[in-house]
Order: sequence, then C-alpha cells, then structure tokens
Amino acid sequence: MIRSELAILDLAAGQAETILSTDRLIEAPNWLPDGSGLLVNEGGRLFRVPLADPMLQPVDTGLHRALNNDHGPSPDGRWIAFCDKSEVPQSCIYLMPASGGAPRRLTAKTPSWFHGWMPDSQSLLYAAVRDAQFGIYTIPTHGGAERCITIGKGHHDGPDASPDGAWIWFNSDQDGPMALWRVRPDGLDRQRMTNDARVNWFAHPSPCGQYVLYLSYKNGTEGHPRNRDVELRIMPAAGGAPQTLLAIHGGQGSLNVPCWAPDARRFAFVRYRPAVKNP
Repeated sequence: MIRSELAILDLAAGQAETILSTDRLIEAPNWLPDGSGLLVNEGGRLFRVPLADPMLQPVDTGLHRALNNDHGPSPDGRWIAFCDKSEVPQSCIYLMPASGGAPRRLTAKTPSWFHGWMPDSQSLLYAAVRDAQFGIYTIPTHGGAERCITIGKGHHDGPDASPDGAWIWFNSDQDGPMALWRVRPDGLDRQRMTNDARVNWFAHPSPCGQYVLYLSYKNGTEGHPRNRDVELRIMPAAGGAPQTLLAIHGGQGSLNVPCWAPDARRFAFVRYRPAVKNP
C-alpha cells in the first residue's frame, strides 16, 4: 500500500513540509487563488484542504464522481474546472462556480484534458486528441468553439500559461524525448526549452514570471507513470540551465496541474511512500 503525502516546498528555505499524510491516493494539488488552501482529487472526487487545519473537505460536484487529476481554480477565484467521465466514456471538461453550483459541460468534443487557465480567467487551456493527433487547445469559459494553438506528431500535453499570457508552455515528444516547449497563444514562435536526455513533463510558470517548475523522469521513461523516482526541477522562464529542487518518489499525481502559491514563494506537490505495516 502507498501512502500519500501532500507537501509544500518553500523556495527560500529549500525545504519541503508535509501538511497531510493519508493512506488515500490523493493527487494533483492546486493552490487556491486567495492562498487559504489547496484542491486535490481522490477516488473520483474533488477536495479542499485548508492550510489552517489540513484535512480533506469534499467539494460538491453533483453527479460528477469520476474525476481525474486534471482540475484547477480560475485566477479570479470564480470558477473550478475539472475533467470527468461520468456522462461520457472519455475525459470531458466541466466548469462549476467555486462557491458551489451545478457543473456545466464546456468541451463538446472528447477526449479533452484540462491543464491551465489564461490569466484573465476568460478561457482555459487543455490537451486533446482530434483526428488521431494530440494538440493544445483553448476555449472560452462562456462556451463556444475550441481553438487549436498547436498540433503535430507525437504527444502534446500539459499546457499552462505564463502570468502575462505571452506564452503557453507545454510538453511534447515531437522532436525526441518528452521535453518542455513554449508557443505564443496564436500558435506562432514555437520553441523547445529543455534539451537534456531526461523525460520532462508538466511545466508550470511561476506567478512572478521568473521561473518554470516541472516534473522530470529518468531517461527512457515511457509516459508519466506513478511510483517512480523523479525530480522536481525549476528553470528560468527565459530559458537556461535547470536546477533540481527535490528528488521524490512520485510521478503521476505529483505535479500534474498548476500548483504555485499566489506569492510565488512556495508550491504544493504530492509524494508517495510505502505505508508502514504494523508489527
């Protein structure tokens, strides 16, 4: 059995503190925009974790109880986006008021996997498969047609916007091992940002605009599996050499979605440890 540890890493201190430990499989922490707590998923449900008294508090998502680890609050705090398969066989994106209320379906086509918001909270970013090709897409929160930002050979995933909205970061294996890329919102000026032999996933620009946090696997890893020895890395947003902040046992579920604190001084993640058996 694996034990989940929800933790926060303070950049200045260089140390991580576990705030919640449980035998339940929790995943993908988001930091709430007001700084008061985190969002995580477990068992197809969504939970708030208040920092003042860390515990799993259920979020009412109505009849949607087959959520995965693709979710996140809007920057203005009004909405929560999540992915669910309760109504359809493949992942679909829904939007609900953060204060509570019935979720509404946002993406007509599936599969679609939410990963981030544009800074103005008027549209969100997601990965999708359309006509057998992976691509990065955006759609207005009020509904309407989706727009493809970039598409191509290989696997495109994990889009997240820079705080000024000038860049969309994502990961792709279009040109070798899974690497971090960025592209303009209009799909122009696509740039590869990591060039090592490691397998790099889920880029998250910091709210201050200086850094990009990501999850790094060993060379040769297929996909983004769980229960692997991985590294949490950070690199300059303008490009440059990465720095390993922490080596953990984790992977899938550790850092899938935006996880920075609003002050850009901390971020949340999940690590997994074998549960200690009673003698």
